[in-house]
Amino acid sequence: MLNRSKILLVHPLGYRADAARSDISRITNIMPPLGLASMAAVLQKRGISAEIIDCYAQPDSDGLIRDRLLAVKPAFIGFSCTTSTFRDGVRIAELARGTLPGVRNVFGGIHASSMKERALRDFPAVDFAVVGEGEETLGDLLDGGADAPAGVPGLVYRAGGSGEVRFTGYRDRGLVLDTLPFPAYEKLPGFPDAYRLPIFNYPRVPNTSAISSRGCPYACSYCDRSVFRRTFRYNSAEYLVEHMRYLHERFGIRHINFYDDQFTFNRDRVAKFARLMIERPLGMTFNCAVRAEHIDPDLLRLMKGAGCWMMSLGIESGDEQLLAQHRQNAKLDLLADKIRLIHKTGIRTKGLLMMGLPGESEESIRRSRDYVFSLPIDDFNLAKFTPFPGTPIYEKVRELGEFDEDWERMDCMHFLFVPKGMTRELLEKRFNEFYRDHFMRPKVLWGYFTMLWRSPDSWLRFLGNLPGFLRFTRTSERLAGEAKG
Repeated sequence: MLNRSKILLVHPLGYRADAARSDISRITNIMPPLGLASMAAVLQKRGISAEIIDCYAQPDSDGLIRDRLLAVKPAFIGFSCTTSTFRDGVRIAELARGTLPGVRNVFGGIHASSMKERALRDFPAVDFAVVGEGEETLGDLLDGGADAPAGVPGLVYRAGGSGEVRFTGYRDRGLVLDTLPFPAYEKLPGFPDAYRLPIFNYPRVPNTSAISSRGCPYACSYCDRSVFRRTFRYNSAEYLVEHMRYLHERFGIRHINFYDDQFTFNRDRVAKFARLMIERPLGMTFNCAVRAEHIDPDLLRLMKGAGCWMMSLGIESGDEQLLAQHRQNAKLDLLADKIRLIHKTGIRTKGLLMMGLPGESEESIRRSRDYVFSLPIDDFNLAKFTPFPGTPIYEKVRELGEFDEDWERMDCMHFLFVPKGMTRELLEKRFNEFYRDHFMRPKVLWGYFTMLWRSPDSWLRFLGNLPGFLRFTRTSERLAGEAKG
């Protein structure tokens, strides 16, 4: 007999477990599955017991999943998947059915929300797909809704008898975030030591990520809004401080990365949060992501006083004409002014860029390089543009270039889309040159040298994983040489 008050929640790895040990992206950054931790906390309030297996933090977890299924005998197993991890989730779902006949597979996350009915039509192992925010929908499903799924908003299911795939529609309103319990971090095996922020992106350990808002009011062509759509909701300043206090007192956390799309969109909330942190310091620091339109000198000074250590800004491209095709307010002069202002305030800056957007050219790549190198940016991340299902650009992307829709490689680390007028080999070459030239600049090298005392743990991790970094460098140089040849 399966236990209907229990669920096993799984965060799939998305690729071969034996490759995880040498995966440079995983070495530099292992982020806790906050969505699953939030689900587990909410389900617990409803009397439903949830266990979490994070295959990203614990590679080669098939045996562990089998053991927990046989020991706990949950009626459900849930998966939170991105596009690149979805097929691995399906594989594990099939494994679960073979291990525990009768267990029902529930898929959620950004890919399931963008696919909706297709997730069930194309993949027989998927019994249910949760669309949008999952806490209430999953809770309703487990709390008797599986017997009458038509009455559970936010759910894709197969109708009894006919097997027709149906979507019940979106829930009427989003969650009030201050009513949610803190994520069940304690259900993540090894937390917090099993997780690490990107190297050189934090001053102290232990550290972790948290989310203080959901959604984004903007509509950039490359961003998937399938889960939260165009809504924007946020925790109050008081809730935010208590969340940090909880992490500090329960787990000893000393630094937090707020994984929000737009941390400062509501200025009053952030100003109040900063004042509370200044009035009653917790001895913690934090990172956040901002847009240039939503920061100003007074707010930056408050945030610096409250412990803000680094801000990330989405630059995407240093070619204003290209950028204007993909996002609102493509004002590079304004963005440059705000980056200089952040730097002047004493907060580290990280630029987030993409290469290979539709309309990209050698000239636009050169402009991006010149633009980034002209700014006081301490760190940057250059992603390979990927047109995900659910993004505005996805439906017409094949008209704009060549697209190899290989879900398992859709992780922003492969040029699966090639804009018209470019080649994949040329993109790889320019990508590797961009990174190489950035790290060869004296001021950048000096900045990383100062991390010896500003982020000593980062240097320990870097040196401890030096063989992996050298392999990555050699591979990049080889690819660049092949492209040049």
